Amino acid sequence: MPIVWTILIGGGVGLAARLLAPGTGPDGFLRSAALGIAGSALATYVGQFLGWYQAGQPAGLVAGLLGAIGLLAAYRVLFKPRPY
Repeated sequence: MPIVWTILIGGGVGLAARLLAPGTGPDGFLRSAALGIAGSALATYVGQFLGWYQAGQPAGLVAGLLGAIGLLAAYRVLFKPRPY
């Protein structure tokens, strides 16, 4: 069940990250949600592994949001549009 919550919350966090960090980025709902899920999962599990917080604490949501914003920023750097 925790993975289902990570996916649901990660999708919402990905969309929230997209709203907080506007600009050129992944187009569409699914790509933003997928990057949000990946960033949220990465930040959540790394933070829990390092002992910064436990599952269910609000710090996990904040870390998930920061992870999603970080992944969106990395996506923009790696896949920025190139002028012709």
